[in-house]
Amino acid sequence: MRRKTASILTLIAAGAVAALVVAGLSQAASPPTNESLPTISGTATVGQTLTADVGKWNGATPITYTYAWRRCDTNGNSCSTISGSNDKTYVLKSVDAGNTLRVRVTAKNTDGSNSATSVPTAVVGSPPPPTSNGCPTSGTGTLDVSAVTPPARLNIDGQQVSPTVIGRSATTVTMKFHVSACSGRPVQGALVYATAVPFEQFNVPAEVATGSDGWATLTFQRAAHFPASSRQQLLAVFVRARKSGENLLGGISTRRLVSFPVNLSD
Repeated sequence: MRRKTASILTLIAAGAVAALVVAGLSQAASPPTNESLPTISGTATVGQTLTADVGKWNGATPITYTYAWRRCDTNGNSCSTISGSNDKTYVLKSVDAGNTLRVRVTAKNTDGSNSATSVPTAVVGSPPPPTSNGCPTSGTGTLDVSAVTPPARLNIDGQQVSPTVIGRSATTVTMKFHVSACSGRPVQGALVYATAVPFEQFNVPAEVATGSDGWATLTFQRAAHFPASSRQQLLAVFVRARKSGENLLGGISTRRLVSFPVNLSD
């Protein structure tokens, strides 16, 4: 009986040892494995800071992480590691403009290491050009209205009308207004509003944004009180140009009163 009991105890002990060995082997085979890729946050503009997130990893803990930032083409391919870029953050440089970036994260524990690479950022853009008195100090040609800031102001410097002389029988009148700023550069995206005065000679169309040539076209339909006088010779029009989001009476907005010829004998 004693021999049988001893044999059973020996088997139990051997089984426990075997279980410990298996558990040890299993733990020894647990290097980090990536479950979700690293990500990058921040604005892809020269001078801005990008921040890496390691993503999600499995494996025996503790796990430590290292970083390597990589500069790639516009499609996120043909990448090369940026020398010295082994921090969690990276400040975009002028050489990065026109490229994308990825970050490679290497996870390491006592059982081994593995790496995973993020998807590419957006194409890195150049910083906005410096300004002077609200105007960009570089570049030529058309300005986007967003590039114009106080104390600069918009300027309504051109107007056209069709028909060129507004007759008594006119039912539709088309007016065009040109907007410029910063020494006469055409402005794109300025919102133009216009109304005939006195009111109710023609309807008031919705604001129209200027195009890449700086012109906005508005179409007016005749209303009940045109002509305003039997001897009317001019149609006076109040015009306003502004930047979206700004106070109607502030910012870079401008206002002007213009007139177009009227011939009531037509």
